[in-house]
Amino acid sequence: MDGHEQWLSECEKLDYKPEARLYAEGTRTSQDAADQLGCDVAHIAKSIVFAGQDGAVVVITSGANRVERKRKLKRLLGYKPSMTGAEYIIENTGYAPGGVPPFGHMKPCTVLMDEDLMQYDLVWGAGGTAQTVFPISPDELLSLSGATVADVKQ
Repeated sequence: MDGHEQWLSECEKLDYKPEARLYAEGTRTSQDAADQLGCDVAHIAKSIVFAGQDGAVVVITSGANRVERKRKLKRLLGYKPSMTGAEYIIENTGYAPGGVPPFGHMKPCTVLMDEDLMQYDLVWGAGGTAQTVFPISPDELLSLSGATVADVKQ
């Protein structure tokens, strides 16, 4: 089972039916996804994974933003989460970098969501692989991910 099939299985458990799109050219980076979709990079809901004290910390942020880990995440979490590598990301979320979805992770994760995403009617998240994306409203994304909305950008 590939990452997308795995994610679809997790979506089924949440009673969510995504309208995923597959792009053979890839959507690994926010800019790649925006180019494929013909949208502004700010509408991409990228999932950045950090190593937390009790497991992974997934920050769903606008593709136009960088996460401010040292000050803002430290204030929100009470500690500064660490940068991670591919092995940690796969082990804790079940997905490879470039395809980590905003929800449907294999292990419990702390999830934060960039407040900037809330201004859009529709955003696009990764669907379990670096070739799949799906549209979702920020409100539904917030509900399904169980995230806390916060100011996380640099």
